[in-house]
Amino acid sequence: MSTVPSSRKVRATPVTPAEVDLRVQLDDMILRNPILAASGTFASGQEINRFFDVNRLGAVVVKSITMEPRPGLPTPRMAETASGMLNAIGLQNAGVERWLSLDYPWLVHHGVPIIASIAGRTVHEYRQVAEKLRGLEGIVAIEANISSPNADAGGGLFAAHPATAAEVVSTIMRVATVPVFAKLTPDVTDIVPIAHAAAEAGASGVSLINTVLGMAIDVETRQPKLAAGMGGLSGPAIKPIAIRAVHQIHSVMPDLPIIGMGGAATVEDVVEFMLAGASAVAIGTATFANPMASMEIVEGLPNWLAERGIRHARSLIGGVRI
Repeated sequence: MSTVPSSRKVRATPVTPAEVDLRVQLDDMILRNPILAASGTFASGQEINRFFDVNRLGAVVVKSITMEPRPGLPTPRMAETASGMLNAIGLQNAGVERWLSLDYPWLVHHGVPIIASIAGRTVHEYRQVAEKLRGLEGIVAIEANISSPNADAGGGLFAAHPATAAEVVSTIMRVATVPVFAKLTPDVTDIVPIAHAAAEAGASGVSLINTVLGMAIDVETRQPKLAAGMGGLSGPAIKPIAIRAVHQIHSVMPDLPIIGMGGAATVEDVVEFMLAGASAVAIGTATFANPMASMEIVEGLPNWLAERGIRHARSLIGGVRI
């Protein structure tokens, strides 16, 4: 009797959630899991710590810090949209000195891995803030929010052009003692050359994506719903744009670590970002609706992986089949 090869699928080796390894690596950083708190939606963690131990996250990306205090833009600053929200906060923060005296000690005391998001109106301001953070315990990386206006160039975005993106990153790299991730805007013709320029300038990786510029109008008053007129769109509406950007950059630079963000709210969203090429995923707008969102993902991800026989979360990275 002839033997016919079996066409049955090979079953994955059974895995329990406890056996799943959630650790991921970004440059020299090894994080306990790929779930981060996105900048601007989590402050520095103290408020959310009422709901769960923020030390269980892979890291907290703090609200962008500037050299001097910023009062922010006029209200209203936020407007709900059909699939997310618009915001025009204006990087309101108390300045780096206040952050160091108030928020930083709390994070260090609680053992939270800190990714410090920094911003500036000029290249020099980015360097000043980075110098203030140099060598500090607990800060595992810097996220350079270069999707903010460049005062030296008439208000254009640093991340809108390869040359200005590279200039900011290289300036920060002269003083930084930890990996630097360049946070990029999707509001460009081609995001890949900008990511490449940032990497060439010394960035260890990139954060994708910042909000998408949008606008909403009150049809009764005929006025913009935001005092600033336009603002950043975040939430589920922008996730396909973010997935596309992550995939584009990972396809060209597969060794460049990527922190994915933009509309992630569920375990499946996180898996989708990782399949596109992200090594870690930041949860942002979802936290406003559900403060437990990031922790629910941390707890749910091992179950999702175990059910599919996946032992290592990092094996998802770049696994999309095209």
